[in-house]
Amino acid sequence: MPTTDTPNILVIMSDEHAPMFSSTYGHELIDTPNMDRLAGQGTTFDAHYTNSPLCVPSRLSFMTGKFVSTVRGWDNATPLYLGELTWPYLLRSQGYDTALDGKMHMLGRHALHGFDEQLAHDPHAANVHAVFPWGEAPKPPTNVPEGFDLSSHFPKAGEAWPDVKQAGPGSSAVIEGDQIFEDAAHVYLRDPARAEKSFALCVGFIAPHFPFIVPEPFFSKYYPDRVDMPNNPPGHLDDLPIAAVRLREMFGLAGPYTDDEVLRARAAYFGMIDQLDGRIGRLMDTLEEQGLADNTVIIHTSDHGEMAGEHGLWRKMCFYEQSARVPLQISWPGHLPEGQRISGVTSNVDITATILDLAGVSPGEWKLDGDSLLPLIDGEAPDWKDEAFVEHLAHGTDRPRGMVRHGQYKLSYNHGVPPEFELYDLIADPGEFDNRADDPALSDVKQLLLARIMQKWDARGGADALDAEIRGSQKARYLMRETMSMEDVDF
Repeated sequence: MPTTDTPNILVIMSDEHAPMFSSTYGHELIDTPNMDRLAGQGTTFDAHYTNSPLCVPSRLSFMTGKFVSTVRGWDNATPLYLGELTWPYLLRSQGYDTALDGKMHMLGRHALHGFDEQLAHDPHAANVHAVFPWGEAPKPPTNVPEGFDLSSHFPKAGEAWPDVKQAGPGSSAVIEGDQIFEDAAHVYLRDPARAEKSFALCVGFIAPHFPFIVPEPFFSKYYPDRVDMPNNPPGHLDDLPIAAVRLREMFGLAGPYTDDEVLRARAAYFGMIDQLDGRIGRLMDTLEEQGLADNTVIIHTSDHGEMAGEHGLWRKMCFYEQSARVPLQISWPGHLPEGQRISGVTSNVDITATILDLAGVSPGEWKLDGDSLLPLIDGEAPDWKDEAFVEHLAHGTDRPRGMVRHGQYKLSYNHGVPPEFELYDLIADPGEFDNRADDPALSDVKQLLLARIMQKWDARGGADALDAEIRGSQKARYLMRETMSMEDVDF
């Protein structure tokens, strides 16, 4: 029988959910009663970050508890190296049954990476051929392209990204897939075997990932009367940092969009979050119905956020709060504090360490980049690091990008000549409208945070060596794609 020494673990990971788009994190229009319910029975983290604002790199980091550059999860076409140990492997060593249900976006023949079984097919696990940073090519070019931003399948200059213009009511593979994943999770949790042996179930929902299409009544609940425009002050979009300009131009994110198109896209996004919240609640109900709730830790998070028009951007791939911050809620009724909010800075690699800690595995033995959150939750971490490190090394940029949030300050660094910086005081400027990278009063803060980024990258020989390694990997994979199946390649 499972005991409180080895609690069951239910990880619910959504896709592309920025936490500020929820009632739990203060949004006045969006209903998320089940996230609110989790907040009431557990701990909600108010400054929690992904370690990469892109699906595959973020998830490979989460699975291993290591930073993206550590695990070499460069982009959405990078399989996980088979020699990397994942948290499901370690939980199995402790006697857990481990199951993956839905999306984890691990590519290649070995997409389970430690899970005992997959309950429902991950539709994003087989798209390695379609997501190289520079897009598809019918045959190898004379000169193999270099750099992170060469993407022939993205909109051309002046074209708008179609997901915004196509937003509205209806269904999609995202909605249909999530229903399959939810149904499979209920079957798994209702199996009598769950009462006999500790389990770790990871449910990977795809919502609220685009396309911005959601069934009724979730669309009309928000459109047209319960949706707001992005908060972009007058003149802001004409004075964006160069990284945001580069991203807008590359993906055609600047539109043009009418106000109504923006409102429809945001309303559909709001509705997808609302619908997802219902799925979370029904999983919680099943735990209670099966008598599993008291000995099951629920961890709810996401792989990255969604800009939803803020700063003139859609999708992710940047370090603004809407893209890099994600929700985190941890609940274990009767064992961990209830109704607690934590303002200290944390990130997804810390979740990995926490899962191991809960299962009786010492995180310190496995050279993780994260730290267990249990002491922080229990009020026993007065010296918590209060820091998150985020990287973007894939399409959407033409150079390595690193970000450190420490305390109230956040520094974004774009490597190159000349280097590019953004420095925000998130207490005084939560909207990130005032880039203070050149403010002499914050020079010491800037240098301190830059040193933290460089310290992380020194493990790979420094920023220049990291840049060269990524470009070399892209070039090699581009050529191999033309001559063999990527499923035959173990990186």
